[in-house]
Amino acid sequence: MKIICTQENLATGLSLVSHVASKNISLPILNNVLIKAEKGSVTLMTTNLEIGIITQVRGKVEQEGSITVQAKTLNDYVALLPKENIELELIEQTLHVRATKAKTSMKGVDPSEFPLIPTVEAQREISIPAAQLKDALTSVAFAAAYDETRPEISGVLFQFNGTALTLAATDSYRLAERTMTLAESVPEYHVIIPMRTAQELIRIIQEVGDSVNIKSNENQIVFSTGGVSLTSRIIEGHYPDYKQIIPQESATRATLQVRAFANTVKQASLFCKPGSNDILLIFDKPAGRITVSATNVQIGASESQYETEIAGESNDIIFNHRFLQEGLQNITTDECVIELTTNSSPALIKPKGKDDYVYIIMPIKQ
Repeated sequence: MKIICTQENLATGLSLVSHVASKNISLPILNNVLIKAEKGSVTLMTTNLEIGIITQVRGKVEQEGSITVQAKTLNDYVALLPKENIELELIEQTLHVRATKAKTSMKGVDPSEFPLIPTVEAQREISIPAAQLKDALTSVAFAAAYDETRPEISGVLFQFNGTALTLAATDSYRLAERTMTLAESVPEYHVIIPMRTAQELIRIIQEVGDSVNIKSNENQIVFSTGGVSLTSRIIEGHYPDYKQIIPQESATRATLQVRAFANTVKQASLFCKPGSNDILLIFDKPAGRITVSATNVQIGASESQYETEIAGESNDIIFNHRFLQEGLQNITTDECVIELTTNSSPALIKPKGKDDYVYIIMPIKQ
C-alpha cells in the first residue's frame, strides 16, 4: 500500500474516526484505525463494536493495500505535521509516514483481524437538514441516563410520525423533548440510539455535511453526511410513555430572561449542599419576584432576588441546580417560561413563544 494525501485531508479524516477507537485491553484491534487503499480511494474506519465510523479521504493511491495501526497515535502525529503532502507506505506490516522533514514508522496489525462494520439493509430511509438535526439532538441528548441499568433510557428516542420527528431523552429526573418538521412524510416508527452514538453524530455534523441521510432496520441505523457514515446498534426495549408526565396545566407561571436567571441560579449553586445540589425557588406573586437561595452549613448561604411578573399563585419548589442550569443552557431564545403546579410535581420550562421544545424537571421533595 502506498498513498499520498494532503495533511489537511488526512488529519480531518483521522479526527472524524479516531474518537470511536479507544483503549480496549481485551480486544486491542479496536484501538486501531483500518486504512484501506483501493480503486483510487482511501478509506478510514474505526469501530468499538457498538458504533462504526467510515470516511473517505481524497488522495493518490500509488499501490493498493490495507493495514490497521493505533488510531490515536496516528491521529496525534498527523495533526502535528505541516500542511503539505504526506506519504503513507506499508512495508512488511509497518506503516511508514513521511513528510518533507519528518518521518515515523508504526507497527501494523493485519486488517483481517479488524471487525466488520455491518451493512444495513434499510427498511426505512429519510434525509434531514444537518443543522436542524444537530440543534435538536444537542438540545435533548444531555438528558439521557448515563446508567445503563435501564438501557431504554440510556439513549435518545427518535419518533417519526408523518412530517414530524420528535427527539426525547430522560434520566427519570428530567426530560427534554424537541420536535422538528420534516420536508417529507414518513410512516410512524421509532428507534432508540445509544447516547454515545448521539454524541458522535453531533460531533460529525459539526464538521461536515449539509444533510444527514438516515437508514435503519430493526437492529441497526446508519447516519451518512458529508462522506462520513456512522453505523450504530439500536437499543432494544420500549421507551417509557413519558407524555403522561408533561404537565398540561399549571398553578404558577413566570417569564424569565434566560441568561440573567441562569446567572442567578449559578450564584446560589455555589452554596448548595454537596450531593443534593438543592436550591430553593420561592415565587412571590404579590412582590413580583422569585427568591433563589441555597444553604451549606460548611460554607454559608446565598439568597438572590429575581424580579419578574408572576401569573397564578405564589409557589415554591426545590430543584437540583445542575438539572435546572442544564435546561436553561439549552433554551436558545432570550426568554423562557417556567410553569409549576405543586412543589412535588414536575415543572415545565420552554422557550417563550415556541412550542417545539419542552424541558421537564422533577423537584426535590421538601
